Amino acid sequence: MKSSEIRAKSSEELKAEIQNQKENLFNLKFRNRLAQIEDNSQIKKIRRSIARMRTIIRERDLSDNV
Repeated sequence: MKSSEIRAKSSEELKAEIQNQKENLFNLKFRNRLAQIEDNSQIKKIRRSIARMRTIIRERDLSDNV
């Protein structure tokens, strides 16, 4: 998910999406340990997507407090 797409969502939508992505990441890591996943780069993509969403939420929180 691109940063522009993430910024278009509300903070509540982002929090729900983060939770969904964390569950997806857990499942991918589990499948990776069982050698059932073919594309290991998916784990990296999801981790970075979660980081982007958390960064944008943090930016919004800081701008609201100023």
